[in-house]
Amino acid sequence: MVLKDILSISGESGLFRFIAQGKNAIIVEHLETKKRSSAFASAKVSSLDEISVFTEKEDISLSRVFDMIFEKGDGGPALDFKSDPENLKKWFSEVLPEYDREKVYVSDIKKIAHWYNILHELKLLVKEEPEKPEEKTETAVDTAEKTAEQKPATAKTGKKKSAVPKKKENPDDKSGTRTRKKKSDSETT
Repeated sequence: MVLKDILSISGESGLFRFIAQGKNAIIVEHLETKKRSSAFASAKVSSLDEISVFTEKEDISLSRVFDMIFEKGDGGPALDFKSDPENLKKWFSEVLPEYDREKVYVSDIKKIAHWYNILHELKLLVKEEPEKPEEKTETAVDTAEKTAEQKPATAKTGKKKSAVPKKKENPDDKSGTRTRKKKSDSETT
């Protein structure tokens, strides 16, 4: 599932979509109510893309857990998050049998079921498409050459070289502007 711009904010119910970055906060939109608000730096904001579930072997990303729920439920909604804790544990062990029962609490399972149902209702459960391999693989040398071509030429001082020749100051000019020195007739012939 593609969960990059979907956020959870601690203390707020539901899920949010990232809209823009402000000076001291991020602007988010509630997925269900479409109401926009600011999430300040003091709020704990988590992207669903960064959340994972503890298992006995290795952590599994939330997007993979959502894929498993989608496959188990044949694309239907998950178990209601307000269900009995024992039913939630039983349902989650069917979806992800190897989840760590000591580290994953019922509250975590409720959040996962609730988030899944919100995304399912809004039809935001889009499967990730595997990346297609490129025909020609780029080597480190090719990348370095492209980078070198894109960088502007710099002098030893680190300043960019200009394509326009530098103007010479005219000592007779007192206006403070620089002008090009005119060639006298004797210099041109």
